Amino acid sequence: MIELREVSRIFTVGGQEVRAMDRISLTIEPGEYLSIMGPSGSGKSTLLNTLGLLDTPDSGSYFLEGKDVTSLDDNQLAATRSRTIGFIFQFFHLIPRLTAQQNIELPLLLAGVARRERNERSTRLIEAFGLGTRQHHKPDELSGGQRQRVAIARAVINEPAVLLADEPTGNLDRHSGGEIIELMEDLNRKGLTLVVVTHDPEIGERAQRRIRVVDGRIASDTQRA
Repeated sequence: MIELREVSRIFTVGGQEVRAMDRISLTIEPGEYLSIMGPSGSGKSTLLNTLGLLDTPDSGSYFLEGKDVTSLDDNQLAATRSRTIGFIFQFFHLIPRLTAQQNIELPLLLAGVARRERNERSTRLIEAFGLGTRQHHKPDELSGGQRQRVAIARAVINEPAVLLADEPTGNLDRHSGGEIIELMEDLNRKGLTLVVVTHDPEIGERAQRRIRVVDGRIASDTQRA
């Protein structure tokens, strides 16, 4: 499903060259559950942004569902992201003036989906994610865990093939974070490819496959026994 071939991403910081990704090669099969870990500045977020088509490699090739996406233009990248990839972030990135249901429906609205279908699909997710009494509340009226559930529902409402999560529990207490991880793992059991960037070793160890990034390179790639 995902294949990186000798991918590099180079930044210039203070006049010095920083290789955030240094000739990384990586294959992710459909339905896999993997974590990406590493120290601060190791390149794990750059790797995730590259997988999510939010950042463009300086060299190497990226194949997504068998298609080379390295040379796509901005419009083609946006269309591919919308169709194939869902994102979850540490700070939710919900729109404050919209209700929970409106936030969830936003990708469908942008895609031109009719109101009735938007409502039907968002209502199903609201019920499935335990938000049935909170759909008309705005983000500042929700707990952190509820906001992240809204963010996950928004990320999967277009039925993407892969879900990318960047520190999804970093802004939550341990109990709420555990619930969010279990929710994402349930989506993975239903066939969704799940990639989680985390600094928390307990969360990282839950993944079937664990990748450690150091100095822009994959230092280890292990499978859970």
